[in-house]
Amino acid sequence: MLALVAAPGLEDGVALQQVEEPRPQSNQALVEVRAVSLNRGECTALRTAEPGWRPGWDLAGVVRAGSADGAGPREGARVVGWVPGGAWAELAAVRADHLAEVPPAVDLEAASTLPVAGLTALGLLALGGDLRGRRGAVTGAAGGVGRFAVQLARAAGAHVTAIVGRPERAAGLRELGADEVVVGGLEPDGEPFDLILESAGGASLAAALARVSATGLVATFGNSSGEPVTFEPRVFYRKGAPTMRGFFVTWELLGGRIGARELDSLCRMVADGRLRVEIDRRASWREAGSVIRALMDRRVAGKAVLTID
Repeated sequence: MLALVAAPGLEDGVALQQVEEPRPQSNQALVEVRAVSLNRGECTALRTAEPGWRPGWDLAGVVRAGSADGAGPREGARVVGWVPGGAWAELAAVRADHLAEVPPAVDLEAASTLPVAGLTALGLLALGGDLRGRRGAVTGAAGGVGRFAVQLARAAGAHVTAIVGRPERAAGLRELGADEVVVGGLEPDGEPFDLILESAGGASLAAALARVSATGLVATFGNSSGEPVTFEPRVFYRKGAPTMRGFFVTWELLGGRIGARELDSLCRMVADGRLRVEIDRRASWREAGSVIRALMDRRVAGKAVLTID
Protein backbone atom coordinates (compact mmCIF):
# COMPACT_ATOMS: atom_id res chain seq x y z
CA MET A 1 0.00 0.00 0.00
CA LEU A 2 0.98 3.66 -0.30
CA ALA A 3 1.80 5.84 2.68
CA LEU A 4 3.40 9.20 3.34
CA VAL A 5 6.74 8.75 5.05
CA ALA A 6 9.54 11.00 6.23
CA ALA A 7 12.05 11.76 3.47
CA PRO A 8 14.66 14.16 4.92
CA GLY A 9 16.53 14.44 1.63
CA LEU A 10 13.57 16.00 -0.18
CA GLU A 11 12.55 19.66 -0.05
CA ASP A 12 9.20 18.91 1.59
CA GLY A 13 10.62 16.24 3.90
CA VAL A 14 7.84 13.78 3.04
CA ALA A 15 7.17 11.36 0.18
CA LEU A 16 4.65 8.75 -0.98
CA GLN A 17 6.17 5.28 -0.78
CA GLN A 18 5.14 1.65 -0.78
CA VAL A 19 4.99 0.17 2.75
CA GLU A 20 3.70 -3.04 4.26
CA GLU A 21 -0.01 -3.27 4.99
CA PRO A 22 -0.92 -3.21 8.70
CA ARG A 23 -1.80 -6.43 10.50
CA PRO A 24 -4.53 -5.57 13.01
CA GLN A 25 -4.44 -6.97 16.52
CA SER A 26 -7.57 -8.50 17.98
CA ASN A 27 -8.74 -5.16 19.41
CA GLN A 28 -8.14 -3.24 16.18
CA ALA A 29 -10.24 -2.62 13.07
CA LEU A 30 -8.72 -2.29 9.61
CA VAL A 31 -9.78 1.05 8.12
CA GLU A 32 -9.58 2.23 4.52
CA VAL A 33 -8.44 5.82 5.04
CA ARG A 34 -10.23 8.49 3.01
CA ALA A 35 -9.11 11.69 4.77
CA VAL A 36 -6.58 12.79 7.36
CA SER A 37 -6.14 16.08 9.17
CA LEU A 38 -2.76 17.60 9.97
CA ASN A 39 -1.49 18.76 13.35
CA ARG A 40 1.53 20.89 14.19
CA GLY A 41 3.00 18.17 16.40
CA GLU A 42 3.39 15.57 13.68
CA CYS A 43 4.52 18.15 11.12
CA THR A 44 7.15 19.45 13.54
CA ALA A 45 8.37 15.89 14.14
CA LEU A 46 8.89 15.45 10.39
CA ARG A 47 11.69 18.01 10.48
CA THR A 48 13.94 15.74 12.52
CA ALA A 49 12.48 12.31 11.72
CA GLU A 50 14.47 9.35 10.45
CA PRO A 51 13.87 8.29 6.82
CA GLY A 52 10.77 6.14 6.55
CA TRP A 53 9.12 7.36 9.76
CA ARG A 54 5.32 7.25 9.43
CA PRO A 55 3.43 10.39 10.54
CA GLY A 56 -0.27 10.80 11.14
CA TRP A 57 -2.74 10.68 14.04
CA ASP A 58 -6.17 11.74 12.75
CA LEU A 59 -8.08 9.75 10.15
CA ALA A 60 -11.54 9.10 8.74
CA GLY A 61 -12.59 6.35 6.39
CA VAL A 62 -14.50 3.09 6.02
CA VAL A 63 -14.01 -0.10 8.04
CA ARG A 64 -12.70 -2.89 5.81
CA ALA A 65 -12.64 -5.44 8.64
CA GLY A 66 -13.97 -5.05 12.18
CA SER A 67 -11.94 -6.00 15.23
CA ALA A 68 -11.59 -9.74 15.86
CA ASP A 69 -12.87 -9.34 19.43
CA GLY A 70 -16.15 -7.91 18.15
CA ALA A 71 -15.77 -4.48 19.70
CA GLY A 72 -16.39 -1.23 17.87
CA PRO A 73 -17.74 -0.43 14.40
CA ARG A 74 -18.20 -3.24 11.91
CA GLU A 75 -17.32 -3.72 8.25
CA GLY A 76 -18.62 -0.96 6.00
CA ALA A 77 -19.10 1.63 8.74
CA ARG A 78 -17.96 5.21 8.11
CA VAL A 79 -15.64 6.05 10.98
CA VAL A 80 -13.32 8.61 12.51
CA GLY A 81 -10.37 7.54 14.61
CA TRP A 82 -6.98 8.15 16.13
CA VAL A 83 -3.72 6.22 15.89
CA PRO A 84 -0.37 6.97 17.55
CA GLY A 85 1.30 7.16 14.13
CA GLY A 86 0.96 6.07 10.51
CA ALA A 87 -2.47 7.52 9.69
CA TRP A 88 -1.26 9.09 6.44
CA ALA A 89 -1.75 5.87 4.49
CA GLU A 90 -4.26 3.93 2.44
CA LEU A 91 -4.93 1.55 5.35
CA ALA A 92 -4.62 1.85 9.13
CA ALA A 93 -5.15 -0.51 12.04
CA VAL A 94 -7.13 1.40 14.69
CA ARG A 95 -8.05 0.40 18.22
CA ALA A 96 -11.80 -0.13 18.45
CA ASP A 97 -11.99 2.12 21.51
CA HIS A 98 -10.43 4.92 19.45
CA LEU A 99 -13.07 4.73 16.70
CA ALA A 100 -16.51 6.29 16.36
CA GLU A 101 -19.09 6.01 13.61
CA VAL A 102 -19.61 9.14 11.56
CA PRO A 103 -23.25 10.28 11.19
CA PRO A 104 -24.59 10.54 7.61
CA ALA A 105 -24.81 14.34 7.92
CA VAL A 106 -21.04 14.67 8.51
CA ASP A 107 -18.57 14.21 5.67
CA LEU A 108 -15.37 12.29 6.28
CA GLU A 109 -13.11 15.29 5.71
CA ALA A 110 -14.85 17.20 8.49
CA ALA A 111 -14.80 14.15 10.76
CA SER A 112 -11.05 13.72 10.29
CA THR A 113 -10.41 17.02 12.09
CA LEU A 114 -11.97 15.86 15.35
CA PRO A 115 -9.60 13.42 17.10
CA VAL A 116 -6.58 15.51 18.17
CA ALA A 117 -8.01 19.04 17.98
CA GLY A 118 -11.56 18.24 19.08
CA LEU A 119 -10.62 15.87 21.88
CA THR A 120 -7.97 18.30 23.14
CA ALA A 121 -10.48 21.16 23.29
CA LEU A 122 -13.08 18.94 24.96
CA GLY A 123 -10.59 17.61 27.52
CA LEU A 124 -9.20 21.02 28.37
CA LEU A 125 -12.62 22.48 29.04
CA ALA A 126 -13.55 19.52 31.21
CA LEU A 127 -10.66 20.50 33.49
CA GLY A 128 -12.36 23.85 34.07
CA GLY A 129 -15.55 22.40 35.54
CA ASP A 130 -18.72 24.50 35.47
CA LEU A 131 -17.99 27.47 33.18
CA ARG A 132 -21.33 29.25 33.42
CA GLY A 133 -20.75 32.95 34.00
CA ARG A 134 -16.98 32.55 34.20
CA ARG A 135 -14.26 34.25 32.16
CA GLY A 136 -12.19 32.11 29.83
CA ALA A 137 -9.26 32.87 27.53
CA VAL A 138 -7.88 30.83 24.65
CA THR A 139 -4.40 31.56 23.30
CA GLY A 140 -3.65 30.36 19.77
CA ALA A 141 -7.37 30.72 19.16
CA ALA A 142 -7.03 30.72 15.37
CA GLY A 143 -5.76 27.14 15.24
CA GLY A 144 -7.65 23.88 15.16
CA VAL A 145 -7.84 23.39 18.92
CA GLY A 146 -8.50 27.07 19.48
CA ARG A 147 -11.49 27.31 17.17
CA PHE A 148 -13.10 24.25 18.74
CA ALA A 149 -12.33 25.52 22.25
CA VAL A 150 -13.90 28.93 21.59
CA GLN A 151 -17.14 27.28 20.49
CA LEU A 152 -17.26 24.74 23.28
CA ALA A 153 -16.45 27.31 25.97
CA ARG A 154 -19.17 29.65 24.74
CA ALA A 155 -21.67 26.79 24.60
CA ALA A 156 -20.76 25.97 28.22
CA GLY A 157 -21.73 29.49 29.28
CA ALA A 158 -18.33 31.18 29.54
CA HIS A 159 -17.40 34.69 28.51
CA VAL A 160 -14.68 33.92 25.97
CA THR A 161 -11.62 35.97 25.02
CA ALA A 162 -9.83 34.67 21.93
CA ILE A 163 -6.15 35.61 21.64
CA VAL A 164 -4.24 35.57 18.34
CA GLY A 165 -0.85 36.77 17.17
CA ARG A 166 -1.79 38.68 13.99
CA PRO A 167 -4.90 40.61 12.86
CA GLU A 168 -5.62 38.30 9.94
CA ARG A 169 -5.73 35.35 12.33
CA ALA A 170 -8.72 36.89 14.12
CA ALA A 171 -11.09 36.40 11.18
CA GLY A 172 -14.24 34.48 12.06
CA LEU A 173 -13.59 34.08 15.79
CA ARG A 174 -16.45 36.34 16.89
CA GLU A 175 -18.79 34.36 14.65
CA LEU A 176 -17.68 31.21 16.48
CA GLY A 177 -18.64 32.74 19.83
CA ALA A 178 -15.72 34.82 21.06
CA ASP A 179 -16.94 37.80 23.10
CA GLU A 180 -13.59 39.54 22.73
CA VAL A 181 -10.64 39.08 20.37
CA VAL A 182 -7.17 40.22 21.45
CA VAL A 183 -4.46 40.59 18.81
CA GLY A 184 -0.78 40.42 19.71
CA GLY A 185 -0.76 37.95 22.57
CA LEU A 186 -1.82 37.66 26.18
CA GLU A 187 -0.59 40.50 28.40
CA PRO A 188 0.34 39.98 32.08
CA ASP A 189 -1.80 42.91 33.27
CA GLY A 190 -5.56 43.11 33.07
CA GLU A 191 -8.78 41.57 34.34
CA PRO A 192 -8.25 38.01 35.60
CA PHE A 193 -9.52 34.89 33.86
CA ASP A 194 -11.02 31.85 35.57
CA LEU A 195 -9.76 29.47 32.88
CA ILE A 196 -6.89 30.03 30.47
CA LEU A 197 -6.16 27.50 27.74
CA GLU A 198 -2.53 28.15 26.88
CA SER A 199 -0.56 26.74 23.95
CA ALA A 200 1.94 29.44 22.99
CA GLY A 201 4.38 28.92 25.87
CA GLY A 202 7.17 31.36 26.69
CA ALA A 203 6.00 34.85 27.59
CA SER A 204 2.37 33.88 26.94
CA LEU A 205 2.40 31.18 29.61
CA ALA A 206 4.09 33.57 32.04
CA ALA A 207 1.34 36.11 31.33
CA ALA A 208 -1.32 33.44 31.91
CA LEU A 209 0.11 32.68 35.35
CA ALA A 210 -0.16 36.40 36.12
CA ARG A 211 -3.72 36.77 34.76
CA VAL A 212 -5.37 33.70 36.27
CA SER A 213 -7.92 34.41 38.99
CA ALA A 214 -7.50 33.50 42.68
CA THR A 215 -9.23 30.14 42.21
CA GLY A 216 -8.72 29.80 38.47
CA LEU A 217 -6.90 27.32 36.27
CA VAL A 218 -4.20 27.61 33.64
CA ALA A 219 -4.34 24.56 31.35
CA THR A 220 -1.19 24.27 29.26
CA PHE A 221 -1.13 22.00 26.21
CA GLY A 222 1.56 23.31 23.88
CA ASN A 223 4.58 25.53 23.32
CA SER A 224 4.25 26.79 19.77
CA SER A 225 6.73 29.62 20.45
CA GLY A 226 9.44 27.14 21.40
CA GLU A 227 10.54 29.54 24.13
CA PRO A 228 11.31 28.76 27.79
CA VAL A 229 9.09 30.26 30.48
CA THR A 230 10.33 32.71 33.08
CA PHE A 231 7.90 33.95 35.74
CA GLU A 232 7.83 35.36 39.26
CA PRO A 233 6.32 32.62 41.48
CA ARG A 234 4.99 35.12 44.02
CA VAL A 235 2.74 36.67 41.38
CA PHE A 236 1.12 33.26 41.04
CA TYR A 237 0.90 31.84 44.56
CA ARG A 238 -0.04 35.09 46.31
CA LYS A 239 -3.31 35.17 44.38
CA GLY A 240 -4.87 32.52 46.63
CA ALA A 241 -5.34 29.05 45.23
CA PRO A 242 -4.87 29.10 41.44
CA THR A 243 -3.70 25.94 39.71
CA MET A 244 -1.85 24.93 36.57
CA ARG A 245 -2.52 21.66 34.76
CA GLY A 246 -1.01 20.04 31.71
CA PHE A 247 -3.06 18.20 29.10
CA PHE A 248 -1.60 15.79 26.52
CA VAL A 249 -4.25 14.15 24.35
CA THR A 250 -1.99 11.24 23.36
CA TRP A 251 -1.52 10.30 27.01
CA GLU A 252 -5.27 10.47 27.62
CA LEU A 253 -6.07 8.31 24.59
CA LEU A 254 -3.44 5.68 25.28
CA GLY A 255 -4.58 5.54 28.90
CA GLY A 256 -8.20 4.94 27.90
CA ARG A 257 -9.46 8.06 29.68
CA ILE A 258 -10.94 9.43 26.47
CA GLY A 259 -11.78 7.75 23.20
CA ALA A 260 -14.77 6.47 21.26
CA ARG A 261 -17.45 8.00 23.50
CA GLU A 262 -15.98 11.50 23.27
CA LEU A 263 -15.39 11.16 19.52
CA ASP A 264 -19.01 10.12 19.12
CA SER A 265 -20.10 13.17 21.12
CA LEU A 266 -18.08 15.50 18.89
CA CYS A 267 -19.51 13.87 15.76
CA ARG A 268 -23.05 14.36 17.02
CA MET A 269 -22.36 18.01 17.83
CA VAL A 270 -21.14 18.56 14.27
CA ALA A 271 -24.13 16.70 12.83
CA ASP A 272 -26.55 18.80 14.93
CA GLY A 273 -24.90 22.08 13.99
CA ARG A 274 -23.68 22.73 17.52
CA LEU A 275 -20.02 22.58 16.50
CA ARG A 276 -18.57 24.06 13.34
CA VAL A 277 -15.60 22.47 11.59
CA GLU A 278 -13.49 25.05 9.81
CA ILE A 279 -11.23 23.55 7.15
CA ASP A 280 -8.98 26.18 5.63
CA ARG A 281 -6.91 23.88 3.40
CA ARG A 282 -8.06 20.81 1.48
CA ALA A 283 -5.72 18.99 -0.86
CA SER A 284 -4.76 15.59 -2.19
CA TRP A 285 -2.16 13.80 -0.12
CA ARG A 286 0.02 14.03 -3.24
CA GLU A 287 0.30 17.74 -2.40
CA ALA A 288 1.13 17.17 1.27
CA GLY A 289 4.34 19.19 1.22
CA SER A 290 2.68 22.49 0.36
CA VAL A 291 -0.02 21.99 2.99
CA ILE A 292 2.55 21.14 5.67
CA ARG A 293 4.49 24.32 4.83
CA ALA A 294 1.33 26.42 5.08
CA LEU A 295 0.47 24.93 8.46
CA MET A 296 3.94 25.47 9.88
CA ASP A 297 4.04 29.04 8.53
CA ARG A 298 0.75 29.79 10.30
CA ARG A 299 -1.10 30.34 7.04
CA VAL A 300 -3.89 27.94 8.05
CA ALA A 301 -6.83 29.26 10.07
CA GLY A 302 -8.51 26.20 11.52
CA LYS A 303 -7.68 22.79 10.07
CA ALA A 304 -5.87 21.38 7.04
CA VAL A 305 -7.08 18.11 5.50
CA LEU A 306 -5.54 15.72 3.00
CA THR A 307 -7.70 13.35 0.98
CA ILE A 308 -6.39 9.88 0.15
CA ASP A 309 -6.83 9.33 -3.59
